[in-house]
Amino acid sequence: MVELTNQEIQDILNKLRDGELEEYCVSKEDFMVFRKVLIEREDFKHFHGTAKRGGSIVYRYTKDPRS
Repeated sequence: MVELTNQEIQDILNKLRDGELEEYCVSKEDFMVFRKVLIEREDFKHFHGTAKRGGSIVYRYTKDPRS
């Protein structure tokens, strides 16, 4: 299995932010590297992740940041 690169993750997060993607599902294998890139972003509080059965997480971008 090929791990996502930091650039690929940034591209996915930008597409979520820009509305090009409604949601993105991250596998449990990619979660730690995805999260590491996500929390380094200034807008990370706008991303909302929902855990799914099997360990995957579905991320969406929200207009209002989490508090």
